[in-house]
Amino acid sequence: MIYEHRTQPLLPRRAFLLRLASHTLVAIGVIFGSLLMGILGYHFTEGLPWIDSLVNASMLLGGMGPVDALHTTAGKLFASFYALYSGMVFLVAVGIIFAPVFHRILHRFHLESGADDSADSSGS
Repeated sequence: MIYEHRTQPLLPRRAFLLRLASHTLVAIGVIFGSLLMGILGYHFTEGLPWIDSLVNASMLLGGMGPVDALHTTAGKLFASFYALYSGMVFLVAVGIIFAPVFHRILHRFHLESGADDSADSSGS
């Protein structure tokens, strides 16, 4: 299990920061992998030089839009799907980074509430 169970104590701050750092590294990996995919797509579908492919992929992945005009059908199809994919990658990366934070908040809330399912079910 990647996260502690609700019956376990709250993760110490140092371990939590290490968890947050590892999630951030995963998100960065997803972003760089997506950037590489965009660079290759622009280079091979539009025949753009590597640096121009980097600029276009970065701009789309960053939510700004392409820089160069697209001339081929393959390039236009690639850019369309890459733009949709890029929007999802942003949401996924944010989710990966904030998952430990949300889990810690919910875990702390559960511990502070003192709710115990066995006590609630035995009282009924």
